[in-house]
Amino acid sequence: MGTNDTASLLPGMAVFVRVVEAGSFSAAARQLGSTASAVSRQVARLEQALSLRLMERTTRQLRLNEAGSEFYAHCRTMLDAADQALAVGERLMSSPRGLVRLSVPKAYGKFVISPLMPEFLRRYDDVDVQLHISDQSPDLIEEGFDLLVQVTNQPPEGLAGKPLGPVRQLLCASPAYLQQHGTPQHPQELLRHSCLYLGENAGDNRWHFSNGEQQEVVTVRGRYISNHSEARLEAALGDIGITVLPQFTAARALEQGRLSEVLPRWRYTGSYQGAAWLLWRQNLHLPPKQRVLIDYLSETLAPR
Repeated sequence: MGTNDTASLLPGMAVFVRVVEAGSFSAAARQLGSTASAVSRQVARLEQALSLRLMERTTRQLRLNEAGSEFYAHCRTMLDAADQALAVGERLMSSPRGLVRLSVPKAYGKFVISPLMPEFLRRYDDVDVQLHISDQSPDLIEEGFDLLVQVTNQPPEGLAGKPLGPVRQLLCASPAYLQQHGTPQHPQELLRHSCLYLGENAGDNRWHFSNGEQQEVVTVRGRYISNHSEARLEAALGDIGITVLPQFTAARALEQGRLSEVLPRWRYTGSYQGAAWLLWRQNLHLPPKQRVLIDYLSETLAPR
């Protein structure tokens, strides 16, 4: 008997168990909201598929024969397994529990998300988190992630999401570098400085600025180029030059006085900014384990 044939007989097997345990077709029919004749036909169909007689029928009672007793035992095991399978859904949907896989960009993951995880794990004892840190945004379905963070001005279609806050880029340098080389007061003065830039695309050394209605574009030069903000942070802390960093990357060094903001009246308007979005597959029945992490990150990071 093939898989498809077996699947078609599963409802009848459940009815057969109900008949055996109720003691009659009519009693089983009342429990199932059906008729005795319909229940009898389902059992007869089973017997025909098995080429076996499962029970002896008299006007007063039903009695299982040897084949029926063995078949009932297997059907009862099947229903018990089905109950356990359904309990998985009930258990997972009734309270937050299980593993949540979250993918985040490297710098955002290290400086923003990772420091928040200990408190989340303390709050939710039954939820585990796998934090995947990569600048390559994964495919949620193909790679099996529950959530991802993406820095973008426009989140992808087909995904649900919440903004976690703007990603602002700042010009920064160490106090020692500025003391030695001077502090620029206008974007064009950056031409006289060593500037640390991304170097991932051809135009990454063209820095765009705005100050009200004023717009400036400066093609900068420098001795150190890196496509990762943490590497540029370390170089700036090493007094190598002026760089552009996401505010969350530079925040601690700025608070500690190890970095100083440069051209604070001018807004850097180049690429690689927007908002950090927390994204997930659209799902009417979002598991509680996923929902609590979404709510936690939103409440902690989203602008008010």
